[in-house]
Amino acid sequence: MVHVLSSRTLLHPGDPERSRTFYGEQLGLAVYREFGTGPERGTVYFLGGGFLEVSGRSETPPSPAVQLWMQVEDVAAAHEELCAKGVEIVRAPVKEPWGLIEMWIADPDGTRIVLVEVPADHPIRYRPGI
Repeated sequence: MVHVLSSRTLLHPGDPERSRTFYGEQLGLAVYREFGTGPERGTVYFLGGGFLEVSGRSETPPSPAVQLWMQVEDVAAAHEELCAKGVEIVRAPVKEPWGLIEMWIADPDGTRIVLVEVPADHPIRYRPGI
């Protein structure tokens, strides 16, 4: 068995500065570390229990199969804040049949981001024996 100590999702955007503005300023993700110099330098953001690294540059668009799932405390508040910051909302918050409240946005390269709120009474919050 592989013992994983840390993990991160790597994105190679078409326009690194535009993506740093989106993730750092519009979404407000905190910077964990930065490395390198110049426009294609790397920036690693805290992403809850993981990390998101935006580095390098890609001439091809991202695969639609790649999506980011971010749990937030309050999707309605996130919706309001992101609208005020000019983030395009792909789909406004909706309570899904499985009980989670989801809102969809996309980064500047089109990578879909699902913002999820887990209601207090949702089974995912149940921890047997705790």
